[in-house]
Formats: sequence, structure tokens, C-alpha cells
Amino acid sequence: MSRQSAFEPRTARPPVQPPRKPLKVAHWRFYGVGILLAVLVVVLIVHVASLQVLPNADKGYEFLQGQGESRTLRTEVIPAYRGVITDRNGDPLAVSTPVSTLWANPKVLLQAPHRWGELAQALKLNKAELETRLARYGTKEFMYLQRQLSPEAAQAVLALDIPGVYEHIEYHRYYPAAEVAAHLVGMTDVDDRGQEGMELAYDAWLTGENGAKEVLKDLRGRTVKELRLVKSARPGQNLTLSIDLRLQYLAHRELKKAVEDAGAVAGSIVILDVLTGEVLAMSNLPTYNPNDRSRARGAGLRNRAITDLYEPGSAVKPWVILAALESGKFKPDDVIDTNPGYFMVGSKSIKDHRNYGAMDLAMAIAKSSNIAMTKITFALDTNTVRDMYERLGVGKPIGTGFPGESPGRLPVLKPAQKIERANFSYGYALNSTVLQTVQAYGVIATGGIKRPVSLLRVDTPPEGERVVEKKYTDQVKEMLKRVVSAEGTGSKAQAISYSVAGKTGTAFKAVNGKYSSLQLSSFIGMAPVKNPRIVAMVVIDEPKGGGITGNGGIVAAPAFSKVAEDALRMLQVPPDNIRGKDEKSLIAEPAIKSVPKNPAPKNALASERSET
Repeated sequence: MSRQSAFEPRTARPPVQPPRKPLKVAHWRFYGVGILLAVLVVVLIVHVASLQVLPNADKGYEFLQGQGESRTLRTEVIPAYRGVITDRNGDPLAVSTPVSTLWANPKVLLQAPHRWGELAQALKLNKAELETRLARYGTKEFMYLQRQLSPEAAQAVLALDIPGVYEHIEYHRYYPAAEVAAHLVGMTDVDDRGQEGMELAYDAWLTGENGAKEVLKDLRGRTVKELRLVKSARPGQNLTLSIDLRLQYLAHRELKKAVEDAGAVAGSIVILDVLTGEVLAMSNLPTYNPNDRSRARGAGLRNRAITDLYEPGSAVKPWVILAALESGKFKPDDVIDTNPGYFMVGSKSIKDHRNYGAMDLAMAIAKSSNIAMTKITFALDTNTVRDMYERLGVGKPIGTGFPGESPGRLPVLKPAQKIERANFSYGYALNSTVLQTVQAYGVIATGGIKRPVSLLRVDTPPEGERVVEKKYTDQVKEMLKRVVSAEGTGSKAQAISYSVAGKTGTAFKAVNGKYSSLQLSSFIGMAPVKNPRIVAMVVIDEPKGGGITGNGGIVAAPAFSKVAEDALRMLQVPPDNIRGKDEKSLIAEPAIKSVPKNPAPKNALASERSET
């Protein structure tokens, strides 16, 4: 080994460190930390379990799931389809069609004020009006924007993608026959609930039961997924009415023409199938269009044939003869002396249009003699005539179930009430409805059988109840044929192909408690006479001019003639009068047509003018 030079620097060597001893940790610390970490893991697992597994933990998975579902899960109503109303042949009278209703969540829509003008323009609303509505419903989550839009119009608004605007499907009622059958069918409100007519009477039957479904929606309220069906919707049951839509159009057309020709304010017409008691047609004027109710008014909403009371006037005179024949005190060929053309009852004078002299019962009806009816009534017991009216259905509810059906008014008389008994004999001091009068004539047409009147189709005709012997009703039918002959007041009611029997009626209307010169004129008849199939009544309210030119034989009988002729053809009833109006006797004018018009009597109750 060489020596290190004296001039070379020495390198310092680090001191030798003694070896380190291993770090000693207390056993209790080691195990303490391990236990702490284990506890933290357990706590974390328990917390996660409480959130996702344990059902009853505070703010556990049920709470979180509920909170999530409350923001995304919705239960939507499935609207039920309202039952269809049809005529007896299945032609639709009222059907429901799907429409779109737009609604908004005001809390969401209020956050997009820059879109309000666009929305208002799309809905054809005033922007200020929309802002007012939003302010009113600002704290709520639902507000209708516009109801029952066409799907196309609704989609045009939804295409704007305005926050908070949504669509809901509803049903809207549509009426194919419009104003022609409005009074009988009725209408529903915006919520598809019955408001008038058969829609109201059978609302529970027609209304279905709504269903429900769960859907998943996003934060903007849009349906993402349909999850499950909660409850199926049950559609309403269908309703089949008794009317024949063909006859309904016919009746409405002829009534409209008669009202216009007479310059009247209103009118009614009813056609009854006497074999079944079904109403084949029922129309009133004024009317309304249930598809556009902007012009619907109170007077036009009433089904006058069922709800309105009136004094039937001379239409009751065949009922008086029926009571007289049944009493046994009179026979068809009995003669009534009406000379000298008036009859004093106390201080009141009962008058005919002119002095008809002596006449049998048939001619008394044909000439519509007030004097003859009064004398016949006085020869009977006090309430004999009144009881006949009641048996025929006057003064009692018919029982159709139609809303607002009037029962009529039929007071009980006392022997001392002479003038009231006289009034009864020619159709005053009592009140009936058009349908009640038709039902009463139906009893005569069927040979004394009273059948329930139905506004629904009858599959099995009821047997009915005998209220009068057939021989008496047959005798009255023969007398009613004289009314439509050349010598009667209703010659204009003759049909071309069918034999007709009927009666005119003209009654003065009471205004403010007093009788006026205003008239309510009518004709009611049956055809064919031998085996009647229909009874029809035409009523014209306040024909212009009144007097002779406005009586039932002039303003109502022609409409009956047209309706009876065409209705029987539609019903395929074989003609029984092949001669028709070709014979001179059938086109002859009434014998007393030239009598000038008289002013209304001072006491119309005691002195009704007979029809021309």
C-alpha cells in the first residue's frame, strides 16, 4: 500500500451510526385504530342500508323513492266514453268525439314571461287577460288555458314548446241532427254531463266510469313512459230513443213551415205510435242548435210539448161526447137544440160562431158547438166529464221521466160551479200538455186502451189498460171523421191516401190574468181511421191576425195532412183512401168560411168562438 502524499487532502469519513432499534407501538393503539376503521365501515354500511334497504328508517329508501316519484310519477285519468244516443233505427243523435284541452302549470309558465305574448296569440287571447289569469293562479299548479280544441289546433300550440303548457284529452258531445231533435235529445255541459232533455234524464245511464293509469314524466311535465294501468275506463251505456229520425225531420220541416206561414211565435208537433205508445217524432219552435249554443235562449230551450201547460180548447169536445155516450144518457143520433145561437149560464152568455140550430152529436163535434157541449155537460153528473178527462190522462204525470214534465191541472168541480162546468166542456179552466192531449186521443184510436207513452224504443208493446169501452170510442171516431169532411172545421186535414179523423182546437190565451185576443190553435187527428197507426198533433202559438184566419182548421190542419200522409208512407202502412182529394167533396171549403172575423169576447171563458 502506498503512502498518501503529504500534499494530498484527506477525505473526512462519516461517523459510524449505531443501528436503529425498531419502533415500538403500543398494542392498545393498534387495536384501537383497527376497531375505529371497522366501526366506520359498519356505520357506512348501515347508512347505505338505511337509504336503500331498511323500509322504516327515517328518510330511508321509501322516503327517497317517494320524493323521486312525487316529482316524476303521476296518475292520469282515462276519460270514459259517454254512451251514444240513437233513434229507433240506430241513427246517431248524440255521439262523443275526442278533443284536446290545453292546461298550464302557472308556477312553470311564470318563469317564461317572454313567451306569454306568443302563447296568447296562439290561443287567440288578449295578453293582458292571460297575465291576469296567471297572477290569479300563480300559487297553483293547474290552470285551464282553453278547453275542447280540435287536435290540430292543440298541436299547433304545443308545437311552440312553451314551458308549462300541456295537453289533456277529453270528449266533446256532437249532435248530428242539431236543432231538429234538440229539445228531446238535450245537451251536455263542458264536462260532458247532461244538462237538458234525455241527456239529463238518463245522465247516470249514459255516463261511464273514468279509469286511471300511472305514467312517468320528466321535469317539464312530458310523459316519458306509461308504467301501468291502475283502472280500466268503463264506457257509458247507449240509449235508444223511440223517435224515427226520418219522421223527426219531416215533422220539424212541416212545423217550421206552418209557424212561418201563420206568422206565429212558437209551435209544437208530436207523432205517437198508438200500437206501442212510442213517440215517433217531437219537435218545437223556437229551437236551438246544441252544437253552437251561443244563440240558445230560455224560450228556445223548452220542450214545450212536455213542459208547457195550455188550455186545450175545443180539442176536448170529443172527450165530452165520450163521457156522454158512456153515461147511457146520450146516443149518437140524439139531437141537441142550440137555438138561438147562445145559451145563458147565470149572467154569462155561451155562444157559437153562429146559430147552428138542432144537430146530432156528430154535427156538434163537426161544427165545434160550445152550446151543445155545455148542454150535454149539464145533463151529466157534476164530475162525469172531469172524471173522463182524468181517465184519459189529463191532470196526471205521463211518466216519461223527461225533466220538467208537467202533470197538468184538473180541478174537482162542485154542483154550484155552473160556469166552470161549462168551461170544462169546451176546454177552459183546465190545463194539459200537448203530449197529454195526444195520449188521450191515443185512447180513442186504440179502442179504449191506454198505453204508457214512451220516449224510448219499445221492443215488446205493453198490453195497456182499458179505460173506455171500445164501442164508445168507435162511435166517437166516426164522429171525428165528420170534422175533416167538407162540413167540418178541419177539412184541410184530409190526406190523399189515408182516411183521417180528428179535431180542431182554438183557445184564447190568458195574459196577466185576463184573456186576450191571442190564440193557441191546434189540430189533432188519427190515421188510418179503421185501424189507426198514428196520432199526431200540431199546435201553433199566436198565429198572426188570430180570429177565423188563425184557428186550428186553417193554420194547423194543413201541416197535419202533410205529416200524416208522409209518415204513414214511411211506416209502410197500406193506403186505405184511394180516392183521396180527387173528389169534389174533399176539396170543398167549409160552409161558414165567409163569416167575418169577430173581436175576442169580453169573457172568453164563457164564450169561446167555434173553429171555422
